[in-house]
Amino acid sequence: MTELREAALLELAAGRAPVELEADLGYPGAPNSKTAPGGKTIRRLLSAVDRQPVFRDWLAGTQVSAAVRDILGEEAQMSRAHHNCVMTKHPRHGSRTNWHRDIRYWSFGFPGLVSMWLALGSETRANGALSFIPSSHALDLPDTLFDDRKFLRLDVPAGRELAKTAVPVALEPGDTVFFHCRTLHAAGPNLTDAVKFSLVATYRGVSNPPLPGSRSAAMPEIPLPVAGVE
Repeated sequence: MTELREAALLELAAGRAPVELEADLGYPGAPNSKTAPGGKTIRRLLSAVDRQPVFRDWLAGTQVSAAVRDILGEEAQMSRAHHNCVMTKHPRHGSRTNWHRDIRYWSFGFPGLVSMWLALGSETRANGALSFIPSSHALDLPDTLFDDRKFLRLDVPAGRELAKTAVPVALEPGDTVFFHCRTLHAAGPNLTDAVKFSLVATYRGVSNPPLPGSRSAAMPEIPLPVAGVE
């Protein structure tokens, strides 16, 4: 965890591309533009596996591989096109993330992917930790329950009732969460004085390739270590 966090701090200080800025997304609480105060605040350090060897060693290593294989029930690959980032949440200019499913903009044979979230420091409600709606991956929710950006609508009773069942997840450094790509999750703003760092990735089983020509197929994937093979 020390090596991962030091690498994250180094990459944030360097700020080298590719990055995603809070102003690029325009989520609640984000700066209105890149020229506004905090407009250059980084939300994601993209292409984590190509930034530092320690990121790749974790994201495509044997520990994560074993867990993903147990969850998916088959050998797996890591997506370079989705997540594959160091997620940062800054004080003051770090935005809130509304309720959503990761699969909303992905294109695969079927929605059976798993997301991995590794806390590089303590994550609490105060600094914008994740919350989940349990079992929401199994719910068949109508499109009308989501807005044009595919966030859950809280202006309708069904959306509000779902959000009431949310469970916040406090994490300590090294705690790792694996969740289905259809699980509704959200995160609040960072109300502390320190940047929060998380390492995030997405995995799919070998039987579930990305659809040709889609954004999901835009970058070569990383095969995870095969069980019993060094």
